[in-house]
This record gives sequence, structure tokens and C-alpha cells, in this order.
Amino acid sequence: MKKSEQLTDSMFYIMTALTKPRHGYAIMNLIEETSKGAITIGPASMYTIIKKLLQQEWIYLYDGSDSRRKTYLLTKEGTAVLEEDLKVRKRMMQLAETGLKEVEE
Repeated sequence: MKKSEQLTDSMFYIMTALTKPRHGYAIMNLIEETSKGAITIGPASMYTIIKKLLQQEWIYLYDGSDSRRKTYLLTKEGTAVLEEDLKVRKRMMQLAETGLKEVEE
């Protein structure tokens, strides 16, 4: 995946959760809590995505001392990818808001 490609929603949520070191269970809980239950990512999907993000070097293993609670954190490149994706998503929101205002008028 190139830096300019848009992240999937699940990748976006997981990378957003990894602005601080977190383990898998904490990532899933944060996403579910902050979305008020609207978004849930199961363990199989999450660990598949984490594997991809590790391969892309967008996250790294922050602490692997406990094999049952590995924590991950964004790399500098991952932070740049997340920031770029956030810009794209903001533009999409503006487009939608503008379109909806036009419908109301």
C-alpha cells in the first residue's frame, strides 16, 4: 500500500487507537467505547490488520515482554499516513455537509 492510498475504516480506527501504546483488547475497547458501540472490530480482523500495519512499518511492537499482551504504537511513517488520511476524510465530510445543505435549501 502506498502512502497516498486511503486507509480502510478498520485500519483508520486501529491506527487512531495506536497514537498511544495499546494492546489488542484495549484497542477493541477504545474503538467500541468512542464509537458508542457503533463500531466493533473482532479479534481476528484486528490481528490481521495489525499484521498488515506491522508489515507496512506503520506500527511497531512497543512492548512484547508479555506474550499475551503485546502493545503496539504508531511509527513516524504511520503517523504521517494517518494525518494524510485524516485530511482526505475531512474533505469528504465537507463535501457531504455542503451537499446536504444544498438539499435543504
